[in-house]
Amino acid sequence: MSYPKECVLNDCEEAVIRPLEADDTDLLARFFEAIPEEDRWCMRYDTTNPEIIKRWFENLGSKSVFAIVALYNNAIVGHGSLHIRGFGATKHVGRFRIIVLPEFRNKRLGTWILLDLIQAAMDKGLEALRADLIVGMEDGAIEAVRKFDFFKRAILKDYAVDPQGERRDMVVMVKRLHKGWSDF
Repeated sequence: MSYPKECVLNDCEEAVIRPLEADDTDLLARFFEAIPEEDRWCMRYDTTNPEIIKRWFENLGSKSVFAIVALYNNAIVGHGSLHIRGFGATKHVGRFRIIVLPEFRNKRLGTWILLDLIQAAMDKGLEALRADLIVGMEDGAIEAVRKFDFFKRAILKDYAVDPQGERRDMVVMVKRLHKGWSDF
């Protein structure tokens, strides 16, 4: 894939998607500070912790994570990451996470990021993609990935706990990747 990539959102605004770069530390920190706490709760890491962001940048360029950002007016408005295991029984399966600022949701920005992550997964020889999403908190994401042929592989009952302490189901969504799919 070639970057940077311009994408037109459904409101005719343009954003640019490109890999996360070493000098994006401050931009990424500001991005995660602007994400509502309820949305950050669904993430694997506390992205408001500077040490977490520092570790991400120390691992930039590793074969285990491919991270992209979407920029609008020189600010990060979306982030996507593809996580790959280099060894073991699930090395053929990638996991991904996408998060977009609330004011850029429902504008197809998440779709553009997802398309790039799917293509990256295929370019890296993965056979499937997996997303673990919390029912009742990430319903928009569940519906979005379903439109890209992800299917429910499992439901983990009462697996997650929301910010109020209530138990939530986690759904495991999987997409099989086809080696012959490419841009035209």
